[in-house]
Amino acid sequence: MKIIKWGFIGCGEVTEKKSGPAFNEVEGSMIQAVMSRNEQRARSYAERHGVKRWYTDPQELIDDPDVNAIYIATPPSSHATFAIMAMKAGKPVYVEKPMAATYEDCVRINRISEQTGIPCFVAYYRRYLPYFLKVKDIIDSGTIGKIINVQVRLAVPPRELDYAHPENLPWRLQPDIAGGGYFYDLAPHQLDLMQYMFGVIVEARGYKANRGGLYEAEDTVSACFRFETGLPGSGSWCFVAHESAREDRIEVIGDQGEVSFSVFDYAPINLHTSEGQQTLTVPNPPYVQFPLIKSVIEHLQGFAICNCTSTSATPVNWAMDRILGKF
Repeated sequence: MKIIKWGFIGCGEVTEKKSGPAFNEVEGSMIQAVMSRNEQRARSYAERHGVKRWYTDPQELIDDPDVNAIYIATPPSSHATFAIMAMKAGKPVYVEKPMAATYEDCVRINRISEQTGIPCFVAYYRRYLPYFLKVKDIIDSGTIGKIINVQVRLAVPPRELDYAHPENLPWRLQPDIAGGGYFYDLAPHQLDLMQYMFGVIVEARGYKANRGGLYEAEDTVSACFRFETGLPGSGSWCFVAHESAREDRIEVIGDQGEVSFSVFDYAPINLHTSEGQQTLTVPNPPYVQFPLIKSVIEHLQGFAICNCTSTSATPVNWAMDRILGKF
């Protein structure tokens, strides 16, 4: 492929702020069409962003002869269906995280990708951001020595929407659509980063609870896991915490130092060794998905290899499903 002409299935908030504009900024790439079941939303997005065509039926968008790649930006429960439809039509896929609502759906996507030879990429864009590449460089360079332990902590107060009537709850709090609660929405980025840095998680167990009683999905999760290298790790997630407990932190402990960083706030990286303590500020690009999208496009054009594939993303869902006791 020389010119990648994208069709968007879904045109919600993520396409406005994080990803959408990047598709037009990479050389040899353009947004050809968008789709939403909401006609007004599809038309509005197309008009505001100068997109030629809009649809309300996903199959019509996939069948558009001028579209040769598909971006799926819908809730997770529909990812597998749309990804499989696109790959069977011979069109590569870039799908939002998490890859699907269950580990089993991830396996289905991989099976079709293997059978058709059509690639599927997953939007774990933090792998490509300068902030996290700096963290990985610190770890890989041996600055903090041999890695001994990894700890993940995320605690945030409830959002205003969390108090809504069950019928009006955001889709992220509806397990049949999202796969779980906020854990299934936010933890994927953390787990993918850790597997990118330390290898695949091969053992995971956890405990989930609903302590706030605001909705039916879990709001508190504790877990422990082990990477393929033997490295142990642990995590705690709370989405009904008091403001005083707010925290977004991954701490990597080595035998010669420690590095800690945030995943969502991009707070300065803290490095502590025998030489002292350093605070490192690393800026990211305006559209955070740009580096990954550029890599996906260059992969499709034959210029590069993108490592954020459905194969690399599947272990994230496996670990989450194990932690939540789905199997």
